[in-house]
Amino acid sequence: MTSPASTEQRAFRDFEHAGWKQAAGGYHDHIASLTSQAVPSLLDAVGVRKGTVLLDGCTGPGDAAGAAADRGARATGMDFSAPMIALACRRFPQAMFLVGDAEELPFRKESFDAVVSNFGVLHLTRPEQFLREAHRVLRPGGLVAFTVWAPQEDAVGFAIVHHAIQAHGNPAVPLPPGPPFFRFSDSSECLRTFRSAGFADSEVLRVPQQWRLKDPDGVFQAMIAGTVRTGGLLRAQTPEALAAIRDAMRGAVERHRREDWFEIPMPAVVASAVKP
Repeated sequence: MTSPASTEQRAFRDFEHAGWKQAAGGYHDHIASLTSQAVPSLLDAVGVRKGTVLLDGCTGPGDAAGAAADRGARATGMDFSAPMIALACRRFPQAMFLVGDAEELPFRKESFDAVVSNFGVLHLTRPEQFLREAHRVLRPGGLVAFTVWAPQEDAVGFAIVHHAIQAHGNPAVPLPPGPPFFRFSDSSECLRTFRSAGFADSEVLRVPQQWRLKDPDGVFQAMIAGTVRTGGLLRAQTPEALAAIRDAMRGAVERHRREDWFEIPMPAVVASAVKP
């Protein structure tokens, strides 16, 4: 039996829910071109092909569900942000989308061949509960996979904002605490969590990605307009600190100049497993 969410967990969920109502457009405009780079590897990890019945949990603007439908899958995308679902419906009419909670999937047991989430587990209050729900709705032999960022020191965009806030701002502003953002960057944590949810034959792969930006202010703009946790942290700074953080981030991005653009390494981790 699933234990109920704590008061702290509910506060974090409400914070994320409200944030993603506001950040849907910013995420699509600033970050989706980066996160969509991992989609082919994510779909390959669960063997998506014509006829696969797939659920994309925390679908966001719908990239994974849309790409799965393009492969011939019967793809359903679900997200708790109604603005994200509206955006996904406009972008990918070949897939089906609905508003819902990834920790309480509204589907019968053994309904899907594959369940995926592209950078979605980072935003869940209880990612273990999502994996247990994925196990329930998967058919025997079905596959689950999710993507997260590589460790912060390798996902350079996050390192840039972290170091700027540490140097010029307050990293301890009062925001609802959530699960560690880089928890699943550790492959051993992926494998342990899959096992605890009942999965077997786990595998973790690393996917190289490059964030190409035209503007040295691009990382700051993306983080403040297209994220919830990091954006909330930035918006909670004093005006003076925020200006200094922005200047520091701009200078760090400049060190990644490639002719008339900037290229920031942002590798991803793809973790997958099988329902026995």
